[in-house]
Amino acid sequence: MITGMGTWDVGHFDNDTAADFSGKLDAAAEAERESIIRTALTSTIESDEFLDSYEACQAVASAALIAAQLPGGTPVTTAYGPDNPLPVFPADLRALAVQALDRVLAPESELVELWDETEYGPQWRQSVADLKAVLLT
Repeated sequence: MITGMGTWDVGHFDNDTAADFSGKLDAAAEAERESIIRTALTSTIESDEFLDSYEACQAVASAALIAAQLPGGTPVTTAYGPDNPLPVFPADLRALAVQALDRVLAPESELVELWDETEYGPQWRQSVADLKAVLLT
């Protein structure tokens, strides 16, 4: 485990929160999965207080699922990602995912603070930057 936040690696799903989020997506009806991802992104973007790492991890996982459907995106093959099929996401979710990642990386973010306390902080930040780059293409 890398930190005290239930994390075992820098991957977008390599933490308890993202794994639980994947389980939530799998348990939901297929028609509800896009809404769950949209809500995770929107709540992160609209957070005007200190962003909790729980919300941030869900936003990063959501962004990874959206990016996985794009050219240049990395398929989510980890056992901690969703098992059930996801809908093809509408284009507007890309912009929401970019905004959410910007919020996750902002100074008032618990997840950034937690990662910056570890030697893996730069690697994690690069993984988020790579994800954002796919979403912006």
